[in-house]
Amino acid sequence: MYNEVLVPTDGGSAAGAAVTHAMDLAQSEDARIHALYVVDESPYASMGSGADKIINTIQADGEQAVRNIADRADDAGVDSTETVTTGSASERITEYAAENDIDMILMGTQGRDGLDRYLLGSVTERVVRSSDVPVLTLREDTEE
Repeated sequence: MYNEVLVPTDGGSAAGAAVTHAMDLAQSEDARIHALYVVDESPYASMGSGADKIINTIQADGEQAVRNIADRADDAGVDSTETVTTGSASERITEYAAENDIDMILMGTQGRDGLDRYLLGSVTERVVRSSDVPVLTLREDTEE
């Protein structure tokens, strides 16, 4: 039923819950995991020459985040692919899903509400609203 499973990540702990579930699903379905990290360059556009250093650092963080997922997939005997790209996170996630015949997207969420959600927005919420494939959201475990 699920052959291609997308796990967008920001490298944070909320994404970790999604990775764990994605591995379980991929093992049971013999599916491939697509680890995706999106670098949003827009907040740094007005910074001038200093922006390149920040963006390069974020890019390196993204490469490490998808590498961590690929390593976990390898340990679990799951096929995986890694992608780091730029753009609006929610737009690139849904575009990637369409371009790669993704069957399901698994995403972590921090469960923000109120003013935080209004001011910061929610990439996960925008993906849920715009995706043509099922999106499973998993809330970060805050008990630890």
